[in-house]
Amino acid sequence: MTLLDRARSGITDEIRFVSDSEGIDAEVIRNLLCKGEIVILQNNSKRADPVGVGSMLSTKVNANVGTSTTSSSLEEEVEKARAGVESGADTVMDLSTGGNLDLIRQSILGAVNAPVGTVPLYQAACKHTSIADISSDEMFNVLRQHCRDGVDFVTVHAGVNRNSLRELESSNRILGVVSRGGAITTAWMLQHDSENPFYSEFDYLLEILSEYDVVASLGDGMRPGCIHDSSDRPEYTELITLGELVERCRRAGVQCMVEGPGHVPLDEIETSVRAMKYLSKGAPVYLLGPLVTDLAPGYDHFTAAIGGAIAGMHGADFLCVTTPAEHLALPTSEDIRNGVMVTRIAAHAIDLVKDGQRKSARRMDNEIARARRDLNWQRQLELAIDPEHARRTHSRSKETDVCSMCGELCAIKVMNDTTKK
Repeated sequence: MTLLDRARSGITDEIRFVSDSEGIDAEVIRNLLCKGEIVILQNNSKRADPVGVGSMLSTKVNANVGTSTTSSSLEEEVEKARAGVESGADTVMDLSTGGNLDLIRQSILGAVNAPVGTVPLYQAACKHTSIADISSDEMFNVLRQHCRDGVDFVTVHAGVNRNSLRELESSNRILGVVSRGGAITTAWMLQHDSENPFYSEFDYLLEILSEYDVVASLGDGMRPGCIHDSSDRPEYTELITLGELVERCRRAGVQCMVEGPGHVPLDEIETSVRAMKYLSKGAPVYLLGPLVTDLAPGYDHFTAAIGGAIAGMHGADFLCVTTPAEHLALPTSEDIRNGVMVTRIAAHAIDLVKDGQRKSARRMDNEIARARRDLNWQRQLELAIDPEHARRTHSRSKETDVCSMCGELCAIKVMNDTTKK
């Protein structure tokens, strides 16, 4: 039985663990899990502690790592995974496409006590020089291997089907398909003149996920890759299909979440997230960004955090880290750290206004505000999201009770000194 099946009969150990870590009543979590509004990421191998994602739970952060076809180092990717978790990421995804993919995945699984996700289709594609040579059996065999190895969630681009391809072909997109999994799937379908196997044989896919209790992350293969392409017919046609697949997941006892765009202008983010929530009947929403402008290569961790904060205010539950290297290069460990920190700031900003999290999140802000009022620098630095960075920056101030920005004209010091007289 899957966790979802067991939860329908009562509170499980996984639910208790999430209840304790989130400070939310276990029965509340059980009810939301059974409704599909929460997922708990944990393969039935129990390799890592479970992590809950969804309604009323703290906003989670995922860090992507992985080799490319032009840069492949097992040691570097394991270090990046560790750097992501040490910086506060709740989960890691291994998106490797170069080197010994089995060894890289298994090494990352062994290196971090956090849920790990993958996109199995990448490995199926990497076995061949031509995407046309991938067999449908191979797609499912690789999926099973990833689940057997212990991954906790997998992205499957099952919503890319003939309907969404028809909309794509008649669209006026600038960038077409920018999702790697979406592009591989689209190319395979066109070259075979056939339906996407992950869509046409979705019940078989669910059998595999059910066997290992792996969460389905329904990928957005038609996500917009630039502001111009946002909120168009290919995107929403796929989203309608994903909503239908969510219901099939739930009937099969398989937990699922829905992935989302992409590049979205500020005034479309609320509509986009609310549509995802509505069509998926409240499934957790997992977003890359969304990036709110295309003009900031080198700073896309900021463009994504801006969009992520707004998306979270309207219901997004899970933010994927965008690093400063996005659109430019394979990220380094330092890029991963920077991306995680900026994304964690967005996640905390969401929690300040999120049902179930508002009280505890605001307690943290109130505590640092009191330390700031008291000019208690040690406590301020301890409470910072990135204490090490805050300490390095503050060390440039030679004053003991104020910083070098205002010195003796510090507004807080002036008022404290005045009211003490």
